[in-house]
Amino acid sequence: MTVLQPETVALPLAGLTVVAVEQAVAAPFASSRLADAGAHVVKIERPEGDFARGYDRLAAGQSSYFVWLNRGKQSVTLDLAAPQGKAALEKLIAGADVLIQNLKVGALARLGFDVERLARDYPRLIVCAISGYGETGPMAERKAYDLLIQADSGLCSITGGPSEPARVGLSIVDIATGATAYAAILEALIRRGVTGKGAQISVSMFDVMADWLAVPLLAFEGGQPPQRIGMAHPSIAPYGVYETSDGRPLLISVQSDREWRKLCELFLGRPDLGTDPRFAVNVARVAHRAETDALVGEGFARRTEAEAVAALLEADIAFAAVNDMAGLARHPHLRRFEVETPNGPVSLPAPAPIFAGERRLYGPVPALKPKE
Repeated sequence: MTVLQPETVALPLAGLTVVAVEQAVAAPFASSRLADAGAHVVKIERPEGDFARGYDRLAAGQSSYFVWLNRGKQSVTLDLAAPQGKAALEKLIAGADVLIQNLKVGALARLGFDVERLARDYPRLIVCAISGYGETGPMAERKAYDLLIQADSGLCSITGGPSEPARVGLSIVDIATGATAYAAILEALIRRGVTGKGAQISVSMFDVMADWLAVPLLAFEGGQPPQRIGMAHPSIAPYGVYETSDGRPLLISVQSDREWRKLCELFLGRPDLGTDPRFAVNVARVAHRAETDALVGEGFARRTEAEAVAALLEADIAFAAVNDMAGLARHPHLRRFEVETPNGPVSLPAPAPIFAGERRLYGPVPALKPKE
């Protein structure tokens, strides 16, 4: 087999210009992926800077969020309330392929950059507006941040343990919204390559989460409201955490009745349980979850972690360690790269896509400086 040796190649979005009137996380996530793919991204910041610059000081004395999401961009500070700021933005938009913005609904239009006017003056321009609740409706003008949408969409109600709802432990709404916007922009670029026409895209954080919550919503409407069950799975059993004799937690996932029979035979030493009507099919195991968990728990309790891992591998059962960030930092599959910042290099997890035979270079994180 021929192995391609990585080499630096032209990036797929090289030659495209993106103007991003952005702050916080969602829009910067989308534009950072465009920058990774080679687009020239001009990040418009207010004179005091994107407020995400002040979230923390954990990345070489800089905001971890800002370092993560703003590599490879050019930062330009503009006062959009001033005529010269508006004129500078107009000039940038006139040379752009994509405009991304996540200001408050209507803010850019009030500055004279409404989508109708932009579509008329720049018919090839792709405009993507990111908002909390969309452009219309009773809550359109509300401020919306990640945890607010986690709560309002119902995501928190199905997250955590039985005692109380919980926040998902990362900015999942912002990240999901940014990824959705990125995909929509790529679709629009592909279509523009065929038709020559731009697009006006609106992506709301609430819509993204509602889409992602389709299965829990259908469960509720089907008469089975989802319950908070920690690290168990609401629809599959056994799928959860069990403790070994030396106190190590392991998460296993049995995805089919065939896997259940193998678990019973090779891990539990109870092949009879594989055909027992109480456990033979997944629906029955979920209905008898407490009994199922107790039986599986016994299998773990009589083995050390090393013994349990060996037995699970022999049975071909999916499992994982229950890691923390220290575990991630030393994980054998964690790929990393260094990004240059005003305070020196910072090591980050590498972007997930790997293109065979290509070596990608990523630009530095910009310092905050006024437009010259």
